[in-house]
Amino acid sequence: MSFKTATILCAILPMAFALSGCEREKRAFVKPPMKPDPRAQAEAAPELQPGKAGRGMRATATAGGYNESSAYEVAQGKQLFRWFNCVGCHAQGGGGIGPALMDDQWIYGSEPDTIFATIMEGRPNGMPSFRGRIPEAQAWQLVAYVRSMSGLISNEAAPNRSDGMLGAPPESQRKATRPGEKKPK
Repeated sequence: MSFKTATILCAILPMAFALSGCEREKRAFVKPPMKPDPRAQAEAAPELQPGKAGRGMRATATAGGYNESSAYEVAQGKQLFRWFNCVGCHAQGGGGIGPALMDDQWIYGSEPDTIFATIMEGRPNGMPSFRGRIPEAQAWQLVAYVRSMSGLISNEAAPNRSDGMLGAPPESQRKATRPGEKKPK
């Protein structure tokens, strides 16, 4: 083997090893349509609504469903949390007018289905219903992000930084605390 060939091999082999070690989540850019959840439909809009009651949105199908293992879905939920002004009541997840979303004390439960029901149907004494106001896919993205705030999803999918001021550790650095358990030290 010549010196030139050995030099080329020494340059290519480390790059090949480095590239083989890179992992990236697989994103489904075209999601299969699913049957819409009836809780997200506008025709049976409850009394708790943000703004004036109107026709609302009516979904014929929804793109995808709940996926807390996708970093993209959780990051979208984080952005929607700010855009829909959830911060106004829940602060940055630490609670304010609304309950805290970072602790282990969940009033209605921390399961994805109950969080989705809370977003779509609202809750008495403050949480408005967003049924017919936001697409179902966005509601599921919010669910994924809300669960990430208390460390209930994998750190690999949790967002690691905020676009605004830091009020709490990034979701990817939080310790998992299941409802009813004491926080780890």
